[in-house]
Amino acid sequence: MKYLIFACSLLFVLQTAAQSNRQEMPNILMIAVDDLNDFIGAMGNPDAITPNIDKLASQGVTFTNAHCQAPLCGPSRASIMTGLRPSSTGIYGMIADNEIKDVNMRTQKTPFLHEHFKEAGYYLLGVGKIFHQHFPDGLLDEDGGKSEYGPLPEKRFKWDKKGTATDWGAFPTEDIAMPDDYATAWAVEKLSQQYDKPFFLSVGLIRPHVPWYVPQKWFDLYDPQKLHLPAYLPNDKADLPDITKKIDDWPMMPTTEWAIEHNEWRNILQAYLACVSYADHNIGRILDALRKSKYAENTIVVLWSDHGYRLGEKNTFAKVSLWDRATKAPLIFSGAGVPEGEKRNQAVELLDIYPTLTDLAGLTHNALNEGSSLVPLMKNDHYKWNKPAITSWGRNNTSIKTKDYRFIKYEDGSKELYDIKKDPNEWNNLAGEAKYAKVMKRLEALLPKDNVPWSDKSFYNANEYFRNKGLK
Repeated sequence: MKYLIFACSLLFVLQTAAQSNRQEMPNILMIAVDDLNDFIGAMGNPDAITPNIDKLASQGVTFTNAHCQAPLCGPSRASIMTGLRPSSTGIYGMIADNEIKDVNMRTQKTPFLHEHFKEAGYYLLGVGKIFHQHFPDGLLDEDGGKSEYGPLPEKRFKWDKKGTATDWGAFPTEDIAMPDDYATAWAVEKLSQQYDKPFFLSVGLIRPHVPWYVPQKWFDLYDPQKLHLPAYLPNDKADLPDITKKIDDWPMMPTTEWAIEHNEWRNILQAYLACVSYADHNIGRILDALRKSKYAENTIVVLWSDHGYRLGEKNTFAKVSLWDRATKAPLIFSGAGVPEGEKRNQAVELLDIYPTLTDLAGLTHNALNEGSSLVPLMKNDHYKWNKPAITSWGRNNTSIKTKDYRFIKYEDGSKELYDIKKDPNEWNNLAGEAKYAKVMKRLEALLPKDNVPWSDKSFYNANEYFRNKGLK
């Protein structure tokens, strides 16, 4: 009998200890914002009204020089969630969430970011856009549903070309009609509930993805005539390789020349910033719910966007390029174990989100990750960080971004080089100047050694250049 009592007591102690350990593991709150470039106060934009993002930044570490692995939502998000580069997977374009695992041996072997946490005992909750569509089937323990890009008016306001959802104007009349309003409310409700495991709550917000529609009150925050226009040089592309004219051909998008001629540039900026402030409002609702919850002291928050967005730079309004305005994205960590009010300007990658969260949570590292934990850099600004940020736009079209330079090499062998300190707008291509030969050689050595072919499950057909490659 006494042995039975001892065994039961031991089992109770072990169960209690296991439960305690689970409760001590930090919760994760991930907020992904679609198509958000650096038009936020925390990254220095003089016009953006983003008090909630700025407050989050003041409580954590902001990486002001973070770059995507692909300047398009589908491949960028696939890279973040697998911890693998597009050059390793062949996911250079869009892909269905449920098909990522089937691409090649690397994607089959590596657990998704959320899978890695689930295997460690985390309870997964998600709503909105985290992968390109939402989440792979069956991954979540609680699913709040995916988000749509609407609502849409009966007729477009400004731009009605096929091939893009780009348009701008005040619509609908109330926030409650916006999909992000529902996603935010769902997340707020989940933060008020009780969990017997550490949770990983993911919230994917759509705005400021096109169309730039939000209610009028968000437009009223901005006077178009007082907004700062982005840097623009009419003959910017005169010194670029011919291949860029094909890769950066977006006839369905407004050009800056068009926006100037039709007096729409400031209106576009107003619409984009209105959407940014609406997103910031929802982020504030979520963060307020976290602060009021019992989880406030033991939750890691990460906020990211999937890539940047050009708002007139390089003569277009689009992402999809290897220049800074399309590759740079906000990345902020806050909460348990993260220093407060710090900024880091070293070149880092969105690929680093996976190993960083793993490190902050104290989980076993996924050896297949191609990113690096940012925790050492978070804790020490003088940490020796020699990694570049690498971005692919199609196979063998690759950018290398360091603190001082951006180097681009295209599949036909042509190149670009920019001295970021002297030329932050990337207007002067230095690739043909002999005095930069050593710099070019050093940066070229950082290119991925392996650039696998396009996966037959990945596609992009919005550009004739990619369509002519026979991709679906």
